[in-house]
Parts: sequence; C-alpha cells; structure tokens
Amino acid sequence: MSYDQSNIFARILRGDLPCKKIAEDQHTLAFEDINPQAPVHILVIPKGSYVDWSDFTCNASVVEQSAFVKMIGHVAGLAGITESGYRVISNSGNDGHQEVPHLHMHILGGGAIGPMVSRC
Repeated sequence: MSYDQSNIFARILRGDLPCKKIAEDQHTLAFEDINPQAPVHILVIPKGSYVDWSDFTCNASVVEQSAFVKMIGHVAGLAGITESGYRVISNSGNDGHQEVPHLHMHILGGGAIGPMVSRC
C-alpha cells in the first residue's frame, strides 16, 4: 500500500475536510471518529505522510514518534477513560483490514469494548 495524498486523513490535515478536533500539536492530530464503534472513539494521526505503523517506525523522526505516543495517552486522559480502561488499535495492510493508507490509532473506551478479535 502506498501513500495516497487524497486519503481522508490527508484531506483533514490540509483543511479540505472538517473534523471534531480533540487535541493537536506540531506532529499529531486527534479527533472524533465519524463512525464511532464505542462510546469514546478517537483517532490519533501523525501529520507526516506515513502509510502504517511499519512505515512510521522506520521513517518518522524520534520526535514525531514520541509526540504520537504521548498524544495517545494525553487524549485518553482528556476523554476521561484512563481509570476505566481503553483499547488502542491500529490496522495495517490488507490482512489487518486497513481502510485508509495513513497511519492512525483508534482509541476506544467509555464502556466494555468486548473481545480482542473474533475467532475465524
């Protein structure tokens, strides 16, 4: 999967599409998912053009990586789900059911999330 500059997250970062922003810094953006799968469903994305976790860990700077990981914890705190718990998910590639070719982490919480994965 290669990076597509017209993907929905690239368009949000350019300001072509709106989002319900939760938090932002120089390297990351966090916003509400438009199709929530839990009472709290927030997406955290890097501002750089990274396709997936492998691309990000191989090519992003240490500063970008640190900001991204810190934002996940920060957003969980803002959402009030650190005490009750939450799940962080990143889908990667076809087998991982990645739909958007831009690295993104789903933060899910606000209630019981259910089993990790369904069995095949």
